[in-house]
Amino acid sequence: MAHRLLPIMLLTTAAAATACGGGGERARPVHGTAPAEVAGVGYTSDQLAQALLTDVPGYRKAGEPDSGSYGTLRPIQNAARLQRQAVLDKPQCATNGPNGTVPADVPAALVTFAKSGQTVTQTMMGMSVGAAEKQVNARVPAGCLRFRTKVGSQWARHRVAESPRGDIGEGSRTVGVATVSGDTGTRTWYVVFRGRHYLATITVSGPTATRTEAERLARTALNQADRILP
Repeated sequence: MAHRLLPIMLLTTAAAATACGGGGERARPVHGTAPAEVAGVGYTSDQLAQALLTDVPGYRKAGEPDSGSYGTLRPIQNAARLQRQAVLDKPQCATNGPNGTVPADVPAALVTFAKSGQTVTQTMMGMSVGAAEKQVNARVPAGCLRFRTKVGSQWARHRVAESPRGDIGEGSRTVGVATVSGDTGTRTWYVVFRGRHYLATITVSGPTATRTEAERLARTALNQADRILP
């Protein structure tokens, strides 16, 4: 089974904000499966895990890194489950999102850092140049830049902002989502960037999340990966 990268990220954030009123920390990641490797990709999940950020100033690590096949990572499974629980006022936005999918069997690693009311999550996926380039070049459809979600009886409103292609790594994209649920607001910024034989994402979520912080952390993550990966 393949997973659409940005729809899951956008809708999971939306659903989580709806379910918890926009506050609170994400569930801590847990260890995944044995090291995963896909022919032609080049990196195992263990190698990707070693290249993850080890600290983020001002945050604490929320558990140990999770690694294995992408589809077996507990946070990814939880994200897909939460996405299925959310009701969208524009159902087409769940399927007509950015082009390209992440195969469930690609090697991947993930780590989360947290502070009061805010999280930073880094995900790395072993991926061919062509597949990673599709993710970087994809865009949120114009009709999906504003949408609403409902979890249980609680509705939330979401507004998406997407920047032109960026220059982090071998190409990047930045997407922001502002969410209002009841009288609570939160922001999430995603940076997706391509490195040598991998795709990485940085997600900063919380009431004070900014594009500047997300892109700064993405550059830090790129430098870390360049030092570690052969």
